[in-house]
Amino acid sequence: MNHTEEPMTALADTIEAIELSVVVPVFNEEDSVGPLVARIRDAMTAFSQSWELILVDDGSTDRTLANARAELFRPDLRLKIIELQKNFGQTAAMQAGIDAASGRLIATLDGDLQNDPADIPRMVAAIEERQLDLLVGWRKNRRDGLLLRKIPSWCANRLIGKITGVRLHDYGCSLKVYRASIIKQVKLMGEMHRFIPAWVAGVVPSSRIGEMPVTHHARHFGASKYGISRTFRVILDLLAVLFFMRYKARPGHFFGSIGLATGGLSALILFYLAIDKFILGNDIGTRPMLIVGVMLFLSSIQLITTGILSEMMARAYFRDDETTSYIVRQVFEQDQADA
Repeated sequence: MNHTEEPMTALADTIEAIELSVVVPVFNEEDSVGPLVARIRDAMTAFSQSWELILVDDGSTDRTLANARAELFRPDLRLKIIELQKNFGQTAAMQAGIDAASGRLIATLDGDLQNDPADIPRMVAAIEERQLDLLVGWRKNRRDGLLLRKIPSWCANRLIGKITGVRLHDYGCSLKVYRASIIKQVKLMGEMHRFIPAWVAGVVPSSRIGEMPVTHHARHFGASKYGISRTFRVILDLLAVLFFMRYKARPGHFFGSIGLATGGLSALILFYLAIDKFILGNDIGTRPMLIVGVMLFLSSIQLITTGILSEMMARAYFRDDETTSYIVRQVFEQDQADA
């Protein structure tokens, strides 16, 4: 019995010893991945506690994975590389890295060298000092184009803050530090990585979410994966976030409220037409208002029954949901580098 317990205890000690996990999703960043690892290693030199680096290759079609695997031979770096089976998107890649992280704290950043890893130790110190669960980077002096990047981002940040109630200057900055126990309660799907503070606000008070200015660099290699079309996706995602924040556990209230309002309007129209027909003696058979009243009545029935069905689905979701938004093909670690 002692022989069985000792390896398990040693493994638990190894996991607990990691204070910080740095998670970086990468996609077609073959020129950036090597310098990125070097910058992270240099930035964390002064970090007195243990840490690990997790690179998530999101189905790259260039030499990103090969260049990343070359870094496995560094003896002074605890590196894990997760290769996803195909390109699932930044949100799924970030979720894969978070799921694999062993640290008490988790830091995320982009793999294009625009985020500065030197900010990570300062953010780790700040999240502890300010007793936060999430610390978001604020690209105060952003090195991006004004028309295609800064203005749409500014509008999106104002809109997201107003609707979600989590007031931040920069929702889109990937450089964030989380408490692992909190972020692992949040399941990231679709393209929801830019709304992480709103999702976190669903499990902790917004007072536990903060921000701090960070350095932002211009892109040196490759091309941006985002364009002006992202603005329209943000609006659609924001509507989904708003729905999930308010009605995730009670979707029947959303559909039922609209159904009751529609049914009430239908009742008023039909009541008016009934008086017009049976008391005033007017012909209502060809009146458009009759069609509108009947259609509103049918719509209200559909909405209310949809709400009932959505309540049933929500209960099944909370009971049985074990799905993931990504598929891992292979995981590379230092002990595999010689294979």
